[in-house]
Amino acid sequence: MTPLLLAPLGLAALAALIVPLLIHLRRRTEEVPVDFAALRWLDALPRPRNKLRFDELLLLALRMLLVALLALLLARPAVLGWHDDAPPILVAPGVEPAAARASGGPEADLRWIAAGFPSIETPPPPQSPVSSLIRQFDAELAPDVPLTILVPPVLNGVDAEPLKLTRAVKWQVVKGSQKAEDPAPAASPALVVRYVAGGEAPVRYFRAAAQAWREEPRFEARAASELPPRDQVLVWLAPGRVPQAVVDWVSAGGTAVLSNAAEVAMPDTTTALWRDDVGETLVEGGPLGAGRLLRFTRPLEPAAMPALLEADFAARLRDLITPAAPPPSRVVSTAFAPKAGTPPFPLPPRELSAWLGILIALVFLAERLLASRRRRFAP
Repeated sequence: MTPLLLAPLGLAALAALIVPLLIHLRRRTEEVPVDFAALRWLDALPRPRNKLRFDELLLLALRMLLVALLALLLARPAVLGWHDDAPPILVAPGVEPAAARASGGPEADLRWIAAGFPSIETPPPPQSPVSSLIRQFDAELAPDVPLTILVPPVLNGVDAEPLKLTRAVKWQVVKGSQKAEDPAPAASPALVVRYVAGGEAPVRYFRAAAQAWREEPRFEARAASELPPRDQVLVWLAPGRVPQAVVDWVSAGGTAVLSNAAEVAMPDTTTALWRDDVGETLVEGGPLGAGRLLRFTRPLEPAAMPALLEADFAARLRDLITPAAPPPSRVVSTAFAPKAGTPPFPLPPRELSAWLGILIALVFLAERLLASRRRRFAP
């Protein structure tokens, strides 16, 4: 265990030690002279020179100690290599607290895998990023301390990276834990088609695709230029220059699919998103601001684009306009057991500011009791 100061310049405050010393000399206990009648007619003798004298040395020492401790607090004292030897046990959300206590024992240090790693005695946390929190706890734990992790049969909140830690972990699956909830199915996209009068022929292909996605399709088509909410997909079939309002709508987070006759500056990151069987691009596009801008490269006619009549058109269109699914966050716990091999991280120093604050409070209390005692002011 190595002591150190995180902010050694704080010791410059030790210069303030002169303050209680000067105050003590200035405000010593006053001596009250008492006149005696028998001595009134005696000639005054020369007064001896005053000598520097310190009264109440204990009170002075307490005050100077208080200033020194405050200076030390500013210097942020800490120690390296000090850690608890009790092996902790992490408990994943979904494990019943009673089952965790039965597995770890009545005296075990059980903590939830959640922000701050609270005690198991607190209410179970909601869903949390289990993988990143386990890595954090492992990195902040001393290398020679064993670690046990209790998990339910199905673990939620994991990321795509396998768990690789700095130590061999006891990975224990607790039976009888809470059943993990199935994720809600993704909602079908809502299509909003805008076209000009006389250009409604391609609308039927998008209406058929929306009907294939669900029994009650979320579909709207009008010969207008009104923009929908940004959580719906805009299909812009009007030829010519695309209005700036549409471009701004996409940049703010919307998704728009344009016909090949639409004139607009495509994003610099435009790539081929849909190719036919011979490799020809059918749809191109890319991100624009916070949204996505896509455009068909061929007229929306079966003669120019046979894919409109193919059986998988609805599925291909849905994959095209639906955001990419997040990586899986739910796995079977036995298949996600961590492996050792990561080099240990240097442990951060443990600050002693809290303990020093308690000591300062005790010294201050002793100084106040000694300074306000009754007999100090007795005549």
